[in-house]
Amino acid sequence: MLEHFHVPEKDQVRVRREDLHRTTTDIFAAMGMPSEDAELAADGLVTADVRGCETHGVSNMLRNYVQAFGEGKINPTPNWKITRETSAVATIEADAAHGLVMCPRAMDVAIEKAKKVGIGAVTIHNSTHAGMMAYHAMRAMPHDMIGYAITGGGAVMVPTFGAIPRVGAVPHAWAVPAGKMPPFVLDISSSSVAANKIQLLRRTGAKLLPGLLADEDGTPIMEERDVPEQTRLLPWGSTRELGSHKGYGMAVIGQVFSGILSAGLFGVSNPPGNGSQFVAAFSIDAFRDVAEFKSSMDEFLTYLASTPPAPGHDRVYYAGLPEHEETEIRERDGIPLHREVVDWFDIATEDLKIERLARMV
Repeated sequence: MLEHFHVPEKDQVRVRREDLHRTTTDIFAAMGMPSEDAELAADGLVTADVRGCETHGVSNMLRNYVQAFGEGKINPTPNWKITRETSAVATIEADAAHGLVMCPRAMDVAIEKAKKVGIGAVTIHNSTHAGMMAYHAMRAMPHDMIGYAITGGGAVMVPTFGAIPRVGAVPHAWAVPAGKMPPFVLDISSSSVAANKIQLLRRTGAKLLPGLLADEDGTPIMEERDVPEQTRLLPWGSTRELGSHKGYGMAVIGQVFSGILSAGLFGVSNPPGNGSQFVAAFSIDAFRDVAEFKSSMDEFLTYLASTPPAPGHDRVYYAGLPEHEETEIRERDGIPLHREVVDWFDIATEDLKIERLARMV
C-alpha cells in the first residue's frame, strides 16, 4: 500500500498477530458465529493487516461487520447450500453468510473439483462482504493450484463519462505459487482506489490524491484537495485519456461473473445481504509438471525483480513481493493500528465483556 495511506508513526499502536487474531475471533464469536467460522473470518481480516492491506483488515472492516450483525444483515449461522453443480462448477446460495467464511468454503469446493478435473469454479449469491480477495485466491496455492477470486457489489463507481455511480469497485485477485521466490499475488480494484482507502484518508487526515474520486456531477477530481463527503469512485485510469475504460470494463466483467452468473448483486439494485462472489482454482498438474512450472515462475519473477530501476527508484517489485516482505516485518515488529482503532477495540471488548486487545510493550 502506498505510504500516503499508512498510519502515521505518531498514531501507531503495535499489536501482535496472535493477539489481534484472538480478540477478533472473540468478537466474531460474540456475534453468534460458531468457533470455527469465527476463527476463519478473523484469519482473513488479520492476514490482510499482516500483509499491509489495512483497507480490508480489522481497522476498516471489523466495526462495520459488528454493526451489520447487529442490524441482521449477516447471518452468523447460515445454512448455505449448492443449488447447481457439475463436475467442474457449482453455484452456492449463501443464506447471508459472512463473505469471509463463504468464500473460503467455496474455494474449498473449487479445489476439490480441480483435483478431479483440473479446474474448479464456484459462484456465490446472497453472501456479504468478503474482505481481502487475495486471501481467498491464496487458499488454492498450497494445493499447487492457481487461485482466482472476484467480488461484486453495489454501484459506487461512475462509468467512463458517467455522472453517477453505476458499477461496483469489483476487485479481482490472482494467486500463483512459485518455488523459491515469493508467490505472485495480484489483488486490484477496478476503481482507481479501493473505497476503504478513502476511509483511511479520513482517519489520518491526509489529502485526497488526484484521479481517485469524482465530483458530485461525475467530473474527475484531478488536483489534490481535502477528502469530500461523498465517495464517487473513478475507474482505474481516472479519465478516458488515461485509460479509465479499462477499469470500467474490468468492473463490468467482474460483475457478470460474480453477480449475473450467480443470480446475485450486480449494481442495478442493492438488496440487503445479497453480495456475490466468484472463485476458481486451476490445478497446475493438469497443465504441466508442477516442479517445472514453479521453476519457470522463479525464473520469471527473478527476471522481473532484477529489472534495473528507473532514476529516483531503488528497486523493481512484482505483485505479492512487497506484501511478502511486509508480512515478515509485521510478524516480527507487530501490526501498526491507528490509536482510534485501538480505542474502538477497548470500547467493543468492554461492551461485549471479552478480553481486552493486548498491546506490544
